[in-house]
Amino acid sequence: MQIEDTKLDGVKLIVPRRFGDHRGFFSESYSRKGLAEHGIDIEFVQDNHSLSMTPGTVRGLHFQAPPHAQDKLVRCGKGALFDVAVDIRKGSPTYGEWVGFELSFENGCQLLVPAGFAHGFVTLVPETEIIYKCSDYYAPETEGALIWNDPDIGIDWPFGGEVVLSDKDAAAPGLAGFDSPFSPESAK
Repeated sequence: MQIEDTKLDGVKLIVPRRFGDHRGFFSESYSRKGLAEHGIDIEFVQDNHSLSMTPGTVRGLHFQAPPHAQDKLVRCGKGALFDVAVDIRKGSPTYGEWVGFELSFENGCQLLVPAGFAHGFVTLVPETEIIYKCSDYYAPETEGALIWNDPDIGIDWPFGGEVVLSDKDAAAPGLAGFDSPFSPESAK
């Protein structure tokens, strides 16, 4: 397992090893012990799996506020997506900054998105599946969102076509005036 730090403290790009032969490959996509050896000790309690049929489907930028904030370990089960984390921790030196990585079935990369970061993605190919682990259960009363194309965040989405959004995501507010429920200590 290869783990790379990103410019956002706590957000990590993880590349599990793949062992391939003429039949395909084998990969240990999650190992609590392997992550703990790299200083990541998170108890995940829920797995989520979603399918987006159309390229350009945007989901996010989502978060759950304390006391049900979630760390997420995100991977692509089929297809390809551009996955983004945005720092929304009050007082953080990187508040409002983002990182993004292509996660695909082919590259096997994963993104660790700690509590204190908004998370979102855009699908790059048809029938893309996203699979992610969460450190707390879904709690709709604590969910929040920021608009995906907020110019104050300035995400460089690698998709130039028409996007597909839920009504809820299309109505999300921007970073200006946002009162974040997270402190810099929110990320583990």
